[in-house]
Amino acid sequence: MAKDGTRRGGARIGAGRKKNALVDKINDDRLKDTYILPTPAGLEATDMPPINDYLKQEQKNGEKFYVEEIYKEMWNWLKIHECEALVNQQLIEQYAMTVSRWIQCEQAISEFGFLAKHPTTGNAIASPYVSMSKDYMKQINTLWYQIYQIVRENASVSYDGSIPKDDLMEKLLRKKS
Repeated sequence: MAKDGTRRGGARIGAGRKKNALVDKINDDRLKDTYILPTPAGLEATDMPPINDYLKQEQKNGEKFYVEEIYKEMWNWLKIHECEALVNQQLIEQYAMTVSRWIQCEQAISEFGFLAKHPTTGNAIASPYVSMSKDYMKQINTLWYQIYQIVRENASVSYDGSIPKDDLMEKLLRKKS
């Protein structure tokens, strides 16, 4: 308690010991306090749910929109980890849409450059695509960490391969000029 009688302070966000991943707990035989979801008998896994139509709409500039491809890659990655049922479909859609928009911004920067003309004065200004790209990248990281945290805490299968986030620049570079 502070001198003025108010209760301030306390534990800081992110302070303390980090949680161990489920895989680590399984490997170290420390499952006594861990709740593992039971496997229901008689149920089979389904394929990927259909992609919503608003994610497939044609773009104004006629360029390829990568939402479907990114969504499928993310779904398959989650399926490998057996976490596809734990991650909300809307979160996967948001991630795929944001990555696609980031790719569009990067393509626009490659096409138009880092500078733009001010609409009234005609002077050179920073391209608005640069700041939009930066904002989309922040959203991508936020969404990715949310998805990865769910997988990290719940995956019972270890996986050392590539992750969908690693392929962002590759998708951008694959675009034919």
